[in-house]
Amino acid sequence: MNEEDSEQIGLSLEGIGYVRADSIQEAEVILLNTCSVRKKPEDKAFSMLGQLVPIKISRPEVIIGVCGCMAQIRAEEIRKRAPHVDFVLGTGQIIEVAALVRKALRERKFRKSLELPERRGAVVTDIPQRNVGRERKLKAFVPIQYGCDKFCTFCIVPTTRGRERSRPTEHIVTEVRSLVANGTREVTLLGQTVNSYGKNLLEGRVPFSELLWKLDQIDGLKRIRYTSPYPRDFTPDLLGTIRDCPSVMEHVHLPLQSGNDEILRAMKRLYSRQSFLQIVQDLRAAAPGISITTDVIVGFPSESEEQFQDTLSMVEQVRFDGAFMFIYSPRPGTPAADMDQLPFALKQERLARLIEVQNAITCEVNSSYVGRRLEVLVEGPSHKDSLKLQGFSREFKMVHFEGPASLIGEVAAVRATASHLWGLSGQLV
Repeated sequence: MNEEDSEQIGLSLEGIGYVRADSIQEAEVILLNTCSVRKKPEDKAFSMLGQLVPIKISRPEVIIGVCGCMAQIRAEEIRKRAPHVDFVLGTGQIIEVAALVRKALRERKFRKSLELPERRGAVVTDIPQRNVGRERKLKAFVPIQYGCDKFCTFCIVPTTRGRERSRPTEHIVTEVRSLVANGTREVTLLGQTVNSYGKNLLEGRVPFSELLWKLDQIDGLKRIRYTSPYPRDFTPDLLGTIRDCPSVMEHVHLPLQSGNDEILRAMKRLYSRQSFLQIVQDLRAAAPGISITTDVIVGFPSESEEQFQDTLSMVEQVRFDGAFMFIYSPRPGTPAADMDQLPFALKQERLARLIEVQNAITCEVNSSYVGRRLEVLVEGPSHKDSLKLQGFSREFKMVHFEGPASLIGEVAAVRATASHLWGLSGQLV
């Protein structure tokens, strides 16, 4: 989502005549697009703002702005700690970036634009405007939903991105059709709980499965991915679409967060260990061989060793293809931040144990692909070996193989010949 927001910010500035600078030292406008999901990215943003002070002193005319989630909730702190910042821009007002830059050029006065839709009413029409005239690319992110209404106790996103609101179906279809006409072959649909798409629409409720089928009908679109779905919101019609829709890939990123029911309740995750296992079973029944990745948080407040062991056993039972694994990071303003916190060293130790277990499983799962024939969307030369090509399989496995440059942008048949933690090596069939 942040990558997509950054692209939108860039397009807005290009629309008023700016071009991308080769370096910060040459730039006339410097914008930081920030994240608040954990403390570390916020610390890095403040550190970066400190590094910009000499530039502002030597070139006072430079415009500096802070955008995104951190701007949304820490605007006044940014103003105090970084008085050289000209404006802050929240998550719901990205389209305003060009206007704020112009105002900053006319008058050196701190400004902020932080409005989000109110959390009331059955229909939401306050949807962020978008630039759809994007550069040619093989793969593209397409937001279909903004905000979140789940209010997990550890998560700041409902505050930073506002209430859940879905984009009108036709807007999404039109954007994807335009992307495909410009060379895009794979889209990743973005939403905080993407499979709850379709609520609060003026056109009436549109199930996520219906949107997938509409996009599948676009000539030239080869692949549809989506992130991140919410475990409880996998409906029978969506499972059937995953099974039957040709362009929907056999990969689901399914956030677990914890394998213990008490911790899940404390997190306000609206599912249990058993219901999560049932969803995994349903997905694997609908699409045998489907790849499932996840998110896991360790060290949530009051998590005991026994509760952490439940997470380890869950990971071993499900056998995820891969996982993003994090130490719990208190977010001021969330309920979990006021709970009894665990020592950081204990959280680090648990994370190391979890990583060891999951990495071993990932290696075993990847090794099971050796000998299989895979469909790979060829993205270009390998970053590590320019003599090879690389791309992802339908199951979201990175594959490196030798082949002609003419295959770039095409779907190639590749047989996996070796595996490692981060993917597969193969031979062109």
